[in-house]
Amino acid sequence: PTLFCQTQHRSLPSLRKRAMHPEIEIHPLTAAARGIAAGDWVALETKSGGMRARARLNVNLDPRVVVGEHGWWQACTELGAPGYDPFSPTGSNFNATVDTTDRDPISGTPAHRANLCEIRRVPA
Repeated sequence: PTLFCQTQHRSLPSLRKRAMHPEIEIHPLTAAARGIAAGDWVALETKSGGMRARARLNVNLDPRVVVGEHGWWQACTELGAPGYDPFSPTGSNFNATVDTTDRDPISGTPAHRANLCEIRRVPA
């Protein structure tokens, strides 16, 4: 759920209790083909890097698409909810999955919204 403002406010208990961990939305058929159930920790990987989050199933997604939220570096100590190191391979940083060398010739920016990836279940 979109509760936060960009990367801010994950340390606020009133918001964090509604979204305790980073999530990646995935179609149930795509999840089933990979042995992923709702709430499982998953690794999303591209040729550039990877990140981790919990799976949330969404029947409204195209089965070829996954969707996630960025900005999970803040902890919420009042709820015992961890922060996720944005520079760790086991962190939750979508920027780590972006190929920064492949840039749009007009704007000069990398493709942040559409990247080929694979997703797999990982231990919690």
